[in-house]
Amino acid sequence: MITDAINHYHDLLAPIAEATQAAMNHELDKRRLYFGKHPVCRVLRPHFYFPDHWEYLVRRTRLVLSAFAKMHHAAMRDPDLRAQLYLEPYEEELFVTDLNRVSVPWSSSRLDAFYRVETGYLRFVEYNAETPAGIGYGDNLTDAFMALDVMKQFEGRYNVFRTYGLPQLLGVVLRGYADWGGTVKPQIAIVDWQDVPTRNEHEITREYFEQHGYSTICCDPRELELRGDKLYHGDFRVDIIYKRVLISELVARAGMDSAVVRAVRAGAVFMTNSFSAKLLAKKASLAVLSDERNGHLFDVEERSAIEQHIPWTREVIDRPTIYEGREIDLLPYVSDNRDRFVIKPNDEYGGAGVVIGWECDQEAWDQAIQTALNNPFVVQERVTIVERDFPQMIDGRLDISPRFVDTDPYIFYGQEVAGCLTRLSSVALLNVTAGTGSVVPMFLIAPK
Repeated sequence: MITDAINHYHDLLAPIAEATQAAMNHELDKRRLYFGKHPVCRVLRPHFYFPDHWEYLVRRTRLVLSAFAKMHHAAMRDPDLRAQLYLEPYEEELFVTDLNRVSVPWSSSRLDAFYRVETGYLRFVEYNAETPAGIGYGDNLTDAFMALDVMKQFEGRYNVFRTYGLPQLLGVVLRGYADWGGTVKPQIAIVDWQDVPTRNEHEITREYFEQHGYSTICCDPRELELRGDKLYHGDFRVDIIYKRVLISELVARAGMDSAVVRAVRAGAVFMTNSFSAKLLAKKASLAVLSDERNGHLFDVEERSAIEQHIPWTREVIDRPTIYEGREIDLLPYVSDNRDRFVIKPNDEYGGAGVVIGWECDQEAWDQAIQTALNNPFVVQERVTIVERDFPQMIDGRLDISPRFVDTDPYIFYGQEVAGCLTRLSSVALLNVTAGTGSVVPMFLIAPK
């Protein structure tokens, strides 16, 4: 049935494709929907779910989140478990800031997955627990598509339900601030480097917060100053840092003595996502979940969800482990079966450093294993990538061809699933950071 809806949309689009692209270009410009110089969306169809498919995704996501939360709680207190995450020394020093101070380290997070609705196949390959992007872009893309004539025609046959993330985001940022102990009406700083390609999204978010009554600025972390027991940007008092800068980059470029780090450690400002969110942002967090050594941390239902939805993942070290029910020697097995595995750095983003076994030769694969032995890397089982047809104007003609699609549900306050980032690519490594992918909004639909 979902294919019927997609085909109907494409039939409606075909005679008005050129005009639709012109209208979309106008919407992209008007709403600043650019990642640096690249348009966030390059195609002319959103992604559709029927309500029962979406509810299945929500239920299974919550189960996996329950396991992640238990792992985070245990790792905060158990140095042996935390060692499996390969934290940097500065991360060990900073995560304790959250003990007995921050009840939930994530205002927003995102699980990145592949989901085939027809079969229920669902695999979560990463947990973006530190600085999930895309919420502001997604809301504006939703409105951009709803302004198109093709969507208005599509509503003649289908009920279309929008999902928005910015209302959820503002709500949980304020909730976190209150739980932290904030009592005055807060002023908010969206903190990231001045030259990041997501600057447009920061401005979209800033405008939303301002429209709803909260004074907000976008600023570089180096522009902040701790004066006494308050953090300032010029004369602007900062009560909440909505942190979009990566902790690793903050420490590397501004140091442990930066105003942001000192203010958070002194309790002068509420920052979200907080330092301990980084524990689950490590790629090794999936290894901790799926490793037989840690099964005692989870209940029966959680272990079942891990087995079904978390691909087998291990840190790349010389050890025996269990794979598909039998013991293997990890390094020789991974070397001999490169068509089954991907190697990922423990702490990178945007696809940096990822080596796909079935796309390289044996020499390159073995070199990747050697590199991984000298740095924190994980090896992860191959998952089935989902494909859907999407329309795009290419050289003045409508092209409808398959794109790889990932499904990345947003999570608010560690448990509530609301909305979803959907990324498209013509190559197996899906990311927008490289400037070759595309983002589309998701809609729930139901036949009239």
